[in-house]
Amino acid sequence: MISKTRMIERFKLKNYRLRSKLIITYMLLTVVPMSLLGYISYNQYTKSIEEQVGEYVPRILDQANENIDKRMAEFESLSELLYNSSQVVSILRKDSNTNPLDLLNDRFTVNSFLSKTYTGGNSDPILGVFVWSKKRLFYSTKVPYSGFEQELDLSGKSKIILPNETDLQFKGNPPYILIKKQIWDFENRKSIGSIFIAVRLSFIEKVLHDMDKQDKAEIWIANQEGQVIYHTDPSQIGKVLDASNYPLKNGSFRSYRNGERKLISVSQSMQTDWMIVNSISFKYITKNTDLVLKVMIFLFFVVVLITSLISIFMAWSVSLPLHKLSRLMKNVEDGNFQVDLHINSRDEVGALASSFNSMVYRIRNLIQQNYHIELRQKKAELYALQSQINPHFMYNTLETISMAVEENEKETVVEMVTLLGRMLRFSLSNKDRFVKIDKEVEHVKNYLTIQKYRFEQRLNFKIQSDIDVNQYFSPKFILQPIIENCIKHGFETRKGATIRIHVEKVRGLAAGSEDIIFKIQDDGTGIDQKTLAEIHELMHSDPIAKRDSGFGLINVHARIIMMFGMDYGLTIESELTKGTVVMIRIPVIEDHLTVEKYVE
Repeated sequence: MISKTRMIERFKLKNYRLRSKLIITYMLLTVVPMSLLGYISYNQYTKSIEEQVGEYVPRILDQANENIDKRMAEFESLSELLYNSSQVVSILRKDSNTNPLDLLNDRFTVNSFLSKTYTGGNSDPILGVFVWSKKRLFYSTKVPYSGFEQELDLSGKSKIILPNETDLQFKGNPPYILIKKQIWDFENRKSIGSIFIAVRLSFIEKVLHDMDKQDKAEIWIANQEGQVIYHTDPSQIGKVLDASNYPLKNGSFRSYRNGERKLISVSQSMQTDWMIVNSISFKYITKNTDLVLKVMIFLFFVVVLITSLISIFMAWSVSLPLHKLSRLMKNVEDGNFQVDLHINSRDEVGALASSFNSMVYRIRNLIQQNYHIELRQKKAELYALQSQINPHFMYNTLETISMAVEENEKETVVEMVTLLGRMLRFSLSNKDRFVKIDKEVEHVKNYLTIQKYRFEQRLNFKIQSDIDVNQYFSPKFILQPIIENCIKHGFETRKGATIRIHVEKVRGLAAGSEDIIFKIQDDGTGIDQKTLAEIHELMHSDPIAKRDSGFGLINVHARIIMMFGMDYGLTIESELTKGTVVMIRIPVIEDHLTVEKYVE
């Protein structure tokens, strides 16, 4: 008796701890009612979804049937194309008892017409066309075939012939149907043969393409005898299904197969009597209702969290900083080192946060130091390259000046020395990394003029501009390396070369922006595809590491990318014997403030 009383006292609510009382009250007032409400709502929503799908899918199937009927009508109308050739009709009118040579000629004529008219395209689903006329077979197929040695006797049957009704087989055994139609001699009012058009069932796949991708649905097409003509599972094609399994010809019904509830939707064609069937498991139909369930579960846990917040405050005070630390560590892992963990406590979590902040700060400083060191090295190397003057150019120019002096061509000497002085002043001035485009163009013009004195009539050049070149800026020394390559390769196998330079402003790659294009074109020997591929590969590698014949191009490309980003730089197009086109893309730079942004 005493033990029983103690057990009753133990289970009295007043004897529980406050945390236990709150949990029990919470269960009675929130969890149980919310669970019942969620269960009822979920069932009602699921039922509504099932009814909507049961009404929606048959309408889609009806539309698919109409599209298939339309395609079938198009295939049947293809037989009319025979009448476009009076020569073919005349051959079909002939008696079959002709000499072998005439028969061969007739067969070649008709087969050629069939190939050109029916099987010439690649995307068309037609596999082949066969014409039987007076025991003669004319045909054209896209793939090899076997069988079909004699005309089918299908009197009284449908115009649509299934593969099981004939021994015709194509290579690879693609699923197909035969469409038969009589060929009439309208002048003599009699039949002169039959045309059989073999159509690949891929056209059905295209019609059912969107439905086939939906939620694991099974789709098939069967004729009146229940034979499967098309199935999303190719292994089911050709099997005969029990027609009694379909109580409706148009509509939806529920079915239990292999212990699984399914929704079957059916639509029968009025033209071919084919039946399209869509079978989908209810678990896939109602999968979107999981969102409702997830929302309810989320609300459930929110209530649990709110009602339990006081009792778990201490645990929360520890887990929140750890969660924040985990999120910041993920940012650091993704490469974002601009993070800082603010925790003011002096416990173990505070010590961990302080160590984390110190570690991130040191890593950030090391990365910045290495980046600036590498960037300065790149700039130093590029500036050194920019300042270099081709010694061969200097030697050839001085030699040309010497020859002009010997021939007492004073005006030529004065002009060449003046041009060379301008070039040296432009090249050796490292103070400015950007110059106005007219200065860059003038430098190239001076270079080409000196080369013109050297090569005389063998070299011609033309410089055009669609913009005010005195208004915009460009990186210094980006044109001469390209022109040097043009001259070098222009005289390798040709007696002369013409170089055209065109400057224009175009729409930028970013929305609302504008770019400037320098187009340098020559009619030299061009670049073979292998060498062009190597140059493109080098343009995407370290330009400082390899100093080959294409280094000038690569250097210019690297400088532009370092200044403006990967959207800018050089593009090269070339063909052997047809010359080369090099296009340099830079952004529009109109003022010194923009220049300073790129210089920094």
